[in-house]
Amino acid sequence: MKIIPDYTILFCDDDIVVLNKKSGLLTAADKYDAASPRLDLSAQKKLGVLHAVHRIDSAASGVVIYARNKEAASFLAKEFDEKRAKLSYHALVNGRVMWEEERVSLKLLADGDDKHRTQANSKYGKPCMTDFSVLARTGSYTWLLAKSEVDRAHQIRVHLKSLGLSVVCDSIYGANQKGVFLSEIKRAWNGDEEKERPLLSRLALHAYSLTIAHPVTREEMTFVAPYWKDMDALRKQLEKIYGEDPLKQ
Repeated sequence: MKIIPDYTILFCDDDIVVLNKKSGLLTAADKYDAASPRLDLSAQKKLGVLHAVHRIDSAASGVVIYARNKEAASFLAKEFDEKRAKLSYHALVNGRVMWEEERVSLKLLADGDDKHRTQANSKYGKPCMTDFSVLARTGSYTWLLAKSEVDRAHQIRVHLKSLGLSVVCDSIYGANQKGVFLSEIKRAWNGDEEKERPLLSRLALHAYSLTIAHPVTREEMTFVAPYWKDMDALRKQLEKIYGEDPLKQ
């Protein structure tokens, strides 16, 4: 069995390191799931001590930035706190979305129930807003771009739920939790259904790009995280069948 690395390095210097993480890794310590694999601990074996300054969902893949010293950590944390850092996601959702753009503004309460799910809560929730736009429509799926000035826990997934949508393979907030099989999207498929493996079997949410100022030079830098192999394989198959590609938008 081929071993998939935990991350690839997008950028690294004396002050910051930018990684493209695979799905299934926490970005930092989590009080609810202390035993889960962590990206920072994995990367520290090669890169030395890393300071977390933001998080993305463990089930999501994509771009994560760490500071390599306390001064850089303080600067980057402030960039996120004061909403100067810009993070965008690509998501594949179940269903053919008919609108082009939607904005969702809901106050969210993290750890809102006994399953540690985030919930909309107008009284106790923290304010946040997500802008969604369509990247591509591919049959019974739609590729969406999601942008927000803040990144609350599970924000995109809960905001999509308020629109009646779910990310493909979302085991927490989605109604359709199964993987995506080629036999289900390709009409002329002659493989063995009993041996077929899904093209994608994990959350189809990817932190695609991050724009942030460098802590030393103050230069605005943009980092783009390519899709991981499983998500890209699905993208290619859907593009072959439907002629729409989210990466060409």
